[in-house]
Amino acid sequence: MTRVIIVRHGQSSYNTERRIQGRTDASTLTEKGRKDASKVGKALSNISFNAIYTSPLRRAKLTAEIIQSELANVQESATVQTSDKLLEIDLPLWEAMLTTEVEQKFAEDYRIWHERPHELAMLVSNAEGTREHFPVLALYEQARQFWQAILPQHQGKTILILGHNGINRALISTALGIPPSRYHSIQQSNCGVTVLNFAGGLDEAVQLESMNQTQHMGETLPSLRPSHQGVRLLLVRHGETEWNRQTRFQGQIDVPLNDNGRNQAQKAGEFLKDVAIDFAVSSSMLRPKETAEIILRQHPSINLELQDGLREISHGLWEGKLETEIDQEFPGELHRWRTTPAEVQMPEGENLQQVWERSVVAWQSIVQTALDNQLKTGLVVAHDATNKTLLCHILGLPTENFWNFRQGNGAVSVIDYPNGLGGFPVLQAMNITAHLGAGLLDKTAAGAL
Repeated sequence: MTRVIIVRHGQSSYNTERRIQGRTDASTLTEKGRKDASKVGKALSNISFNAIYTSPLRRAKLTAEIIQSELANVQESATVQTSDKLLEIDLPLWEAMLTTEVEQKFAEDYRIWHERPHELAMLVSNAEGTREHFPVLALYEQARQFWQAILPQHQGKTILILGHNGINRALISTALGIPPSRYHSIQQSNCGVTVLNFAGGLDEAVQLESMNQTQHMGETLPSLRPSHQGVRLLLVRHGETEWNRQTRFQGQIDVPLNDNGRNQAQKAGEFLKDVAIDFAVSSSMLRPKETAEIILRQHPSINLELQDGLREISHGLWEGKLETEIDQEFPGELHRWRTTPAEVQMPEGENLQQVWERSVVAWQSIVQTALDNQLKTGLVVAHDATNKTLLCHILGLPTENFWNFRQGNGAVSVIDYPNGLGGFPVLQAMNITAHLGAGLLDKTAAGAL
């Protein structure tokens, strides 16, 4: 497995001024940006890196150098290397302009940028003449080229990448197959940390272990944008059960939390205690219900609603069995489930399409109810398969992408609907497990479904 940790540069002068940065190198790190870079370095200091790559733009390069100075286990070969493939998105007509100026001067293009970013085109001129430039499509191609060059060089190693909001989104998107139309559907905060695990090259299995963690900077969750008028959902996976630990398939058998699972739920509650939660929904099964109830001890005025549509996948005849037993009784089926999950029909159980249909209906009704009642932030507690299916839906991916996402026991993901159900949702952060005491890497049992 190749582990790739992606970090966005620290806060820059253009960030504070709300200017479009693009490829201009006029923007510099602020004092906060330098301090946050140091905090990232400390948070990553127990990880041994084999290589460090950075954008050549100085806001990223300086962030990389500050992080490297804090790392305890940098191998001698892991000097900071610059790569033009990590340059920020190229927006030549907008660079250095205030966002408000772009909105006024390029009103139609700015609307396309937000609603259909893959269709945004700019006419750029150089010595060879004038050509049409598609910034987002060009960025995705640049990200693909970076992966194709870098992954073969570092098989089985751990590498650190320092980039920008745009290129980091494109790197994550090309790894997972998220289309350019969903460019704004994932977010990258200054000094936010994302972890990707590659089985091999770009065309082999890849897992998003976590995305946009910001807890090392003392920030519970990524902050809401000033323009946000919609709903934020905090999607949590239930705490650990004994069957998780044993890798025994639970499905719709109502296994309770174990002591560690209750402890995880309690830690999730402490983590979210200062977040203003307006409503809460759980799968009607015991393990998520108990997880939600423990979290809500910090929010005693909130009633918990139960939704059958969020129940775990029915594994049918696999339920109650260990992976080894399933392998013996259903030869080859477990391998199919691990490699082509969308094609598997659980014997006397469900397939992923059925889980998709019921969980997405439940999810969208939760969003709509919140919008109707002008509720801002909701807690939703469900299961591994349910959450992974919902993440596919949120990012416009088919159920074939089910295994691209990790969901640790007691982990928190953050999904915003800034423009209601009519606009694309935004995955602000995924699989936050820092509150469980494991640092930036997910060390939960996770276990069988």
